[in-house]
Amino acid sequence: MQSPLQILKQYYGYDSFRPLQEEIINHVCQGGDALVLMPTGGGKSLCYQIPALLMDGVAVVVSPLISLMKDQVDTLRSNGIAAEALNSGNEERVNRIIRERCCAGDVKVLYLSPERLVTDLEWLRACVHVSLIAIDEAHCISQWGHDFRPEYTQLGTLHEQFPGVPVMALTATADKVTRQDILEQLHMKEPRLFVSSFDRPNLSLDVKRGYAAKEKLRTILSIINRHQGENGIIYCTSRKNTEKLADKLRSYKISADVYHAGMTAEERNHVQEEFINDRIDVICATVAFGMGIDKSNIRFVIHYNLPKSIESFYQEIGRGGRDGLPTETTLFYNLQDIITLRKFADESGQRDTNLEKLQRMQEYAEASVCRRRILLNYFGETTDCQCGNCDVCHTPPQMFDGTILVQKALSAVARANESIGFTVTIDILRAMPTHEVVQGGYDKMKTYGAGRDVTARDWHDYMLQMLQMGFIEIAYNENNHLHITPLGREVLQGTRQVQLAVIVREDFSVKGRKKKEKALKPIIPDILPDEDPNLFQRLRELRRSLADEAKKPAYIIMSDRTLHDLAAKRPTSIAALGTIFGIGEHKAKTYGEIFIKVIKEYVEENEEIPFPIENRVEEKNKKLKEYEEELKKIEALKKEIEEKIRMLQIE
Repeated sequence: MQSPLQILKQYYGYDSFRPLQEEIINHVCQGGDALVLMPTGGGKSLCYQIPALLMDGVAVVVSPLISLMKDQVDTLRSNGIAAEALNSGNEERVNRIIRERCCAGDVKVLYLSPERLVTDLEWLRACVHVSLIAIDEAHCISQWGHDFRPEYTQLGTLHEQFPGVPVMALTATADKVTRQDILEQLHMKEPRLFVSSFDRPNLSLDVKRGYAAKEKLRTILSIINRHQGENGIIYCTSRKNTEKLADKLRSYKISADVYHAGMTAEERNHVQEEFINDRIDVICATVAFGMGIDKSNIRFVIHYNLPKSIESFYQEIGRGGRDGLPTETTLFYNLQDIITLRKFADESGQRDTNLEKLQRMQEYAEASVCRRRILLNYFGETTDCQCGNCDVCHTPPQMFDGTILVQKALSAVARANESIGFTVTIDILRAMPTHEVVQGGYDKMKTYGAGRDVTARDWHDYMLQMLQMGFIEIAYNENNHLHITPLGREVLQGTRQVQLAVIVREDFSVKGRKKKEKALKPIIPDILPDEDPNLFQRLRELRRSLADEAKKPAYIIMSDRTLHDLAAKRPTSIAALGTIFGIGEHKAKTYGEIFIKVIKEYVEENEEIPFPIENRVEEKNKKLKEYEEELKKIEALKKEIEEKIRMLQIE
């Protein structure tokens, strides 16, 4: 029996697992239930696809969108894995053939929507040997999730219907409350919780406040100009904004189109297909776009307006840079966004929760703390590091030792048994005898009035920094009470010092913004210093022609990261392809000779000596020996000169 690592190399062309992947795979293969939290692009799908290849039977994957299923199936097939999707987009004849193949054991991974799973439940139980059940986008099952879907609630009986079959839930965006709700809704049996790092260091994070429409357009054009011939998404709150912006971009000869709920399903599908196949460079879309694609080569994501929650924001920027290469993300934000989103929250079925989540999003946009740190802390990944790849880190604020201030606030929360929120905490610190303070007896606490020398507005800013740095967290399911985190307890106990940002009220004038932007220095790391950019373009053209011929998205043929690796290493044999990122046995067999031929032709045209990867070590050793011989000659010459000098001194 093959190991997970052998399967990874054979089918996916990767040499090693990302953190937690192998542990999750082994747990599921042993029959255990699991809740898996990984960021978008973090490798969640491998956590059920590799067990599907290792276990007998068919792995059933519940997925919310037909387009997402299609993308996953195409990707699996391109790696030589038997995968199918049962959905309403197929002709019934096709669905019948798929069912027959599943019964015969010819399919390893079967995708269904939650509605289709309920419809086909009896058939699956009677005719198919189900190896595992994976529920993708599992936050959809929770009322606390940012994209709740009622049809997902029907999945709670899966353990009864398929006793002994491991169930795994996977999501990229779920806070602590949502995670607990997922576990309860699915009735999981002694599940293990796997929380991967949510850090996506290849995504730069930039926030621009108070921009007018003309300034936004100027900035967007600058970003697109930096990524000529590459793909990006611009998210807008309204349909009207998507259409106006796309028209503007087209007037500048940019290949752009729109995607929103006001279009017919046929129109939306057409736009999505054009974008996936690189025939449209930029999509101006409402938040409905993107959930159904796994496109790996999106190089920038722009939010024209403030998103409604950090969960939504993180999932949307996560659609960029899934191949691990540098990707820009930019968020525009102004007062009108808050007014619009508050109206949406008021009209929703969960007004208080949605308003609270909007508040966290607004605080992120206004923060003077490393933005990546805020995002990670929001999802329970406490860190005190600065990322160096966000606008706050590029132009850091002035800091001061705020340990005592933080200890005062934490003490107030602790002495109130963690049963108070932001406002009451500040009232306690400032000795304000409000109804809530007196009724709770908080005016009798030792901390009452401990921070009366700080204004309420400044206390609010300092407590936001505490929240963003991970010293406190908000329990949404406990009337938004504050809880102290393990990191916060270290501060309270005096074992950790805290640096707070000096409060500076932002200059919103055009002059003030330009001064700030002048200091920004975007960090775009060099990925492969040996890469030949002209060869990379030649390989992109080859990939485009192969994709058109196969009627598949280009990134499914080869990812950008794979092309960069090919352009740097220039393999000239099938064996050498084994060292290229993302080329497994099936891809090497299908496309290997074609890519090698183009690389050889390019090398010959440019009169370069091809250095196949397998010969590079030998070549390197040969050079080292030559250098060692030269060094010996130099040492001998040095000794000869020193001897002559010595003899002259004697004379």
